[in-house]
Amino acid sequence: MCDAAGGADIPPWLVRMASMPPRSLDELRDELLAHGGCGFEPCETATQIVPGEGDETAQVMLVGEAPGRSEDEQGRPFVGRAGRLLDEVLVEAGLDRERVYITNVVKARPPGNRDPKAPEVAHWMPWLEAELAFVQPRLVVPLGRHALAHFATGITITAAHGRPITERGRTLFPLYHPAAALRSTALRQTMFEDARALRAAVAAL
Repeated sequence: MCDAAGGADIPPWLVRMASMPPRSLDELRDELLAHGGCGFEPCETATQIVPGEGDETAQVMLVGEAPGRSEDEQGRPFVGRAGRLLDEVLVEAGLDRERVYITNVVKARPPGNRDPKAPEVAHWMPWLEAELAFVQPRLVVPLGRHALAHFATGITITAAHGRPITERGRTLFPLYHPAAALRSTALRQTMFEDARALRAAVAAL
C-alpha cells in the first residue's frame, strides 16, 4: 500500500491497525478521533474526524459518502439539512435513528465538499470494514451513488435504488442520497417511496 505522497512504505496507521486492531466500536471510535498526520488532504484539513454512531447491534447500517460542513462542525454523521431529511425517511421506513447505525465511507470532510478521491476512499476503507465487522448488520443501506460504488460495481444508483440486492455476501438496499433529494422534488418523492419499500425489506429480515 502507498502513503498519501505516493511512496511504497506502509503507513504507520495501517501498521498499528494490523498489529493492534480495535477490540470494540468504542476503541475504534477512539482511534478515529485520534487519527491524523496521514497526509491525506481531508484528514489534514477537516475540523474533526466524524465516526459512525448508533446501535452497536443494529440490523440496519446506513452508509453515506463523507461528512459535510455541519457534520464537520458537530462531529456527528448526517446532522445538517440532509440529515434532517434522512430522519424523515427513517420514520417513513419505520426505523428509529437510535436503533440503526449511521456512518460514512470517508470519515473526514473533503475540502469544499468535493468528491473524495480514490486514494482517500481506499485510505478509509479499513475503518468502514471494521465498523461492518463489529455491528454485523443484516442490511446495509448505501446512500447515493458514491457509497453504492464501494459495495457494488457495475450497477448504478438509478438502477438499484429502492430494492434489495446481494453483493459480495452482503444484502444492500440502496437509496438516493438525501442531499440529492433536497435539490429535486421528484427525487424526494422517490426517496419516500423507497423508504416504504425499505420498511417491507426490514420486516422480512
